[in-house]
Amino acid sequence: MVPAMSDEVLEAAAATGQPYEVVPCDPELADTAAFCETYGYGLDQSANAIVVVGKSEPRVYAACLVLATTRLDVNGVVRKRFGVKKASFASADETAAMTGMQIGGVTPFGLPAGLPLWIDARIMDVPDVIVGGGSRDRKLLVPPSALAALPGAEVIEDLAKPAG
Repeated sequence: MVPAMSDEVLEAAAATGQPYEVVPCDPELADTAAFCETYGYGLDQSANAIVVVGKSEPRVYAACLVLATTRLDVNGVVRKRFGVKKASFASADETAAMTGMQIGGVTPFGLPAGLPLWIDARIMDVPDVIVGGGSRDRKLLVPPSALAALPGAEVIEDLAKPAG
């Protein structure tokens, strides 16, 4: 189902040629755990888009997508992929400046050109995944193939580790 909204995020979702569904949500409940509990989605079908930074000069950035049941391996896989000694999560301000989106609404759809998108391979095993919708008042429910079809997307084994 494609709603009658038009913006870069929805245009990017439509450009994949894959189905997607816009799921409205209360902006106060946009953070993953609260969203899943309130709207009945499992953490194992919810993915977080996280902007990371390699602390080199010049700084390097990537967007990572991992299931909510996992933790992004920033100090291992991310750091090594960047080829830097230190990597970390980008701050909320850096994330907003880089993507134009607030934490809780960051989505892999409509990211700036040239920003790599690294997708943990576990996501590809989920029938449908819920991701940010570009703002805190919506999410997108998509098949993993829609994520892999995005420009700059790369599916990476063990980008994340099981949480716990």
